[in-house]
Amino acid sequence: MPIDVVRLAEIGEPALRNLLDRYALELRIVPAGAEIPGSYWGETEAGLIGDTLFARLDTPVHSVLHEAAHFVCMDAERRRVLNRDAGGDYAEEDAVCYLQILWSDLFAGFGRERMWQDMDAWGYTFRLGSAQRWFEGDAEDARAWLERHAIIDTAGRITGKRRE
Repeated sequence: MPIDVVRLAEIGEPALRNLLDRYALELRIVPAGAEIPGSYWGETEAGLIGDTLFARLDTPVHSVLHEAAHFVCMDAERRRVLNRDAGGDYAEEDAVCYLQILWSDLFAGFGRERMWQDMDAWGYTFRLGSAQRWFEGDAEDARAWLERHAIIDTAGRITGKRRE
């Protein structure tokens, strides 16, 4: 039985392309039922190869934003050889999760409350037991990481820049 999460078809490609264009990340939609190139987890999960993010219309939005955030948060050297496995350390992974939550507010009808719900339903794990509790009470290090790399500013606003 599929997990009830928001899928790409529900937010629409134009809104997603608008976000990804800021970071020079191309979106390629894969036909229904086809294998998603560059997907680390397989099934409906988004994939990354180079500067291209692959997804199907049934790909969960949290997966698309998570992989896009990996692209933005990784250094330029890893981005140049990117093929499926974004790599990175725990601090970067936390920053990726934080950024995908920030981005969720850019999509009408989605937002961080739904992102938190979808992350919890999908099985993201956080020390405080939920994505929301982590984001609101235990993610200072992730926010600081994003600020240090100029991905967000000191007010927590998205800059449109990627790590270089």
